[in-house]
Amino acid sequence: MIHHRTIAKVFVLSGLPLRLVLAIFFLLLGTSAWAQFLPEEIGERTAWEEYLKTSRIVGSLQIKGPEAVTEPWKLALSDGAVTRSGLWKNPKGRLRGYLESWRTEIAAYRLDKALDLNMVPPTVERRFDGALGSIQLWVESEMSLRKMTQDAVKRPASTTRDWNRAFYLQRAFDNLIANEDRHANNVLITKDWRIILIDHSRSFRTTKKFTTTLLYSEHSSGGDQSMEELPKAFVERIRALTFESIKTAVGDYLTDDQVRAALKRRDLMLTDIDRLIKKKGEDRVLY
Repeated sequence: MIHHRTIAKVFVLSGLPLRLVLAIFFLLLGTSAWAQFLPEEIGERTAWEEYLKTSRIVGSLQIKGPEAVTEPWKLALSDGAVTRSGLWKNPKGRLRGYLESWRTEIAAYRLDKALDLNMVPPTVERRFDGALGSIQLWVESEMSLRKMTQDAVKRPASTTRDWNRAFYLQRAFDNLIANEDRHANNVLITKDWRIILIDHSRSFRTTKKFTTTLLYSEHSSGGDQSMEELPKAFVERIRALTFESIKTAVGDYLTDDQVRAALKRRDLMLTDIDRLIKKKGEDRVLY
């Protein structure tokens, strides 16, 4: 397969204007310009879903500790040719004061795909040790955001714009799914400074707290955490969501109440985006 960076280089050398180069480039790739997974990774996603469902489990290790509330399992998988790992979990109900569900792990991945966000690793249903749960492809990242912060790793200045935009997308996604557990350990950083989002077992809340306010806005408890810049196409996908389209995407992994709650948050998001546009101008909010 020809690497996407090679294709881009060919277009640049052609002498075409950069704006046109990028437009042609992403049209050919058939994926969103803001995706954090690479085009070839997205193209392999269906194969990885099948791999997670059907490959043999050749090893297992339970992860325990103060932050491993759901005590998930890291499973070694093999189909005879490829060996990879997956994170399996099956929390149900309230653990240490929080509602947890393995079903919302799968729903988050499916909605990520429906929105063409491409920030959540392949996640499917899988039975392990006699129990149903979710299994997510283990991403071999360079580090977590927490490790990056603790080790004071410096990020290249040239990545600043894309870095910030990735985190605005994270805020938007977590606003939509009401993910109250986005801490620095479940944000993974790749070697080339892409952002991968994991751990969505505390998502899709339905209580008033999560249907009348957003987790990330100018009124966030930690200060202004607005969705400062977002892709126009992504916002239009959010705007086009309906009860039926969400149910089609997530299947039985969400209840009707969870879907309706997500739509209420969608309306709050659009109101907040309109506020930002009025304050800063559309060209500074949507790209």
